[in-house]
Amino acid sequence: MKAILLGTYTANALKGLMAGSDRKAAIEALLNEVGGSLESLSFTRGEYDVVVVATFPNTTSLVGVATAIKASGAFEKATFLEELDIADVIGVASKAADAYTPAG
Repeated sequence: MKAILLGTYTANALKGLMAGSDRKAAIEALLNEVGGSLESLSFTRGEYDVVVVATFPNTTSLVGVATAIKASGAFEKATFLEELDIADVIGVASKAADAYTPAG
């Protein structure tokens, strides 16, 4: 499964980045540990400092990585977006809509 991770570094983490911390190697090591792989790494201007596109073996490994990243204290803000198959989502939504009776 593919996911996009977005992060805003703390001031201390930015100092580490300025000192030459190899973030690509660190991210690749993290992803390899859970059976994932890095597709791309971008540093951005705006609300988020870093955008990572990665492949994960399952949702548990994605959420585990996101939890570890948040617990590290290196980010003011960290979130992830999980890629979905919209056709599958619409299929389930259609079945659910047919089966659901709203209140009122």
